[in-house]
Amino acid sequence: MAQQISAKKQQELQQQYTNYKNSLQQLAQRIGDIEQDTEEHKLVLETLGPLPPDRKCFRMINGVLVERTVKDVTPALQTNSEGLKKVLEELVKQYKRQQEEMERWKKKNNIQVVQQ
Repeated sequence: MAQQISAKKQQELQQQYTNYKNSLQQLAQRIGDIEQDTEEHKLVLETLGPLPPDRKCFRMINGVLVERTVKDVTPALQTNSEGLKKVLEELVKQYKRQQEEMERWKKKNNIQVVQQ
């Protein structure tokens, strides 16, 4: 009977560990996506910087390509870029918190990971 309970407990711990790992993996994926978006915004802003403000440019808005001028697009891109940076900071904090929580859980339950 004790072995059954032990096996059940082991299964629960394995499930919790898997949940933690999946959660961290999803956060890391989101962080990577936002880092990529931030880099794209930075590149576009650097490209548009030296151009005259009245020059024609195109911007994708909800899947529709819209014609604008550089002076119209630049402020929106800067705002979006700043927003992405804030989101990125929050996600990194969340990832670190999740990672610390997982480490505390591993210590509490005496979990040792065997690398394959």
